[in-house]
Amino acid sequence: NEETANIFESMNSSQELAKPSTTKTEPFIAQLQYLRKPLWLVGPAILLLTGVVPTLWLPISSIFMGPTIATLLSLTGLDCIFNLGASLFLLIADSTARTAQPCCNKPPHAYKFWNTLANVTGFLVPLLVLFCSRRGLLEPQLPFISFAVLLGPYFLLLSVQMLTEMLTWHWGSPVWLVAPVVYEAYRLLQLMRGLGLGVELAAPNWMVHTVRGLVCGWVLVLGVQLMRIAWYAGFTSSLASSSSVDDY
Repeated sequence: NEETANIFESMNSSQELAKPSTTKTEPFIAQLQYLRKPLWLVGPAILLLTGVVPTLWLPISSIFMGPTIATLLSLTGLDCIFNLGASLFLLIADSTARTAQPCCNKPPHAYKFWNTLANVTGFLVPLLVLFCSRRGLLEPQLPFISFAVLLGPYFLLLSVQMLTEMLTWHWGSPVWLVAPVVYEAYRLLQLMRGLGLGVELAAPNWMVHTVRGLVCGWVLVLGVQLMRIAWYAGFTSSLASSSSVDDY
């Protein structure tokens, strides 16, 4: 009896020692969550300033100087500004989404396969059109510099998106579900800008139809991504509700 009494006394004393530590960490966690709240506005604001504002309010005449290397570099510079803002946004989103408790953020293999297939298809289709033009299957031919002005930044940003997605998968970042949406939404603005440049370059009809087809294809891909986010939100809420029922 004395031994059991000593055991219970030691357990009570250990619990009493553990209580102050938890009470000390709770205000710190609450303060940390409070400091993260402004980031919910800072991240989207960075995305707006670097991606949407230059594309919508900067006139094409200020960056279009004909089918030249200077025009290509100007358009690439705009997309690099967006890429910088997208990287900052994803870093901020990662910091706000991570929790104190470690958890598995690996995406499913089916998700990786679908994203890789969509990105590779979006990469190969314009290259196939260019190959057909060079072979004389599409007339009239489009000079290579004009093709680079229209779709060169598109290829560059698609490559950056593929690299970003692979890094989020490798690091187990919680933003793996959001990263494609950020780049694909901007890609629609990028391709719509390409349609306006096609008019300035007097691009042939087959090139205009190619850009239009890319717009439609990426709208479809973006819609699937948004459906997947909705499914993931419902899946996590069902898991949370089932775990709360199990606790009771």
